[in-house]
Amino acid sequence: MSKAVKSVDSKFTFLFGKKNYMFMALGVVVILLGFLLMMGPDANTRPDGNFDPNYWNEGIFSWRRIRLAPFVVLLGFAIEIYAILLNPNKAKAE
Repeated sequence: MSKAVKSVDSKFTFLFGKKNYMFMALGVVVILLGFLLMMGPDANTRPDGNFDPNYWNEGIFSWRRIRLAPFVVLLGFAIEIYAILLNPNKAKAE
């Protein structure tokens, strides 16, 4: 008695293409860069690094932290959306 062996054609494929993953990685790097731009001294931290409730640092209202960093984060999210919507099979279809 011979046993019939089923031949299963299970080829592993990724959900996205290589180009998609490259854009996703770029988007994550841009988002992290935006959050790094947002970081800075606390409002009550003196330049020597000590906390002082009577000290106020105007650096928390800098152009970099208020306007540039949120724009960079939103740009990173836009890159992520583009990476998800990018069709990896477009070149093959043409």
